[in-house]
Amino acid sequence: MVNKHRGEISVELDDKNWTLCLTLGALAQLEDHFKVSDLTSLAEKLSSNALCASDFLAIILAGLKGGGHDVDSAAVNDMRINGGATGYAILVADLLKATFGSAEDTEPSKTNERV
Repeated sequence: MVNKHRGEISVELDDKNWTLCLTLGALAQLEDHFKVSDLTSLAEKLSSNALCASDFLAIILAGLKGGGHDVDSAAVNDMRINGGATGYAILVADLLKATFGSAEDTEPSKTNERV
C-alpha cells in the first residue's frame, strides 16, 4: 500500500503493481541526469514540458529505485504500460506531482480558514 504523504504512487507495469517514490537519493540521481546543481533547477527543468523519452526512463528508474525496487535501466527499457506513450507521460506527471505537489496543493485550504 502506498503512502501518499511520503510521495509514493502505485503503477502497473508489465501486469505487476510497483511503488514509485522520488527519495532524496532519487532526486540526486535526477540532478545528475539533467546536469543541474540544485532542486530548484531540477523542478524548473521537470516543469518545462520539454522532456524526452530518455528523461522519462531516468525519472521512472529513479522512482522505482526510490520505491525500493532493485531494477536497472535495461529492465525499465523493456517495461510496458497501458496507454503507451500517454501512459508513461501520466505516470511521470503523477510521480512529479506526488513529489513536488501542484499549484492547487500550495493554496491554503478553505476548510482551514478562520471566520
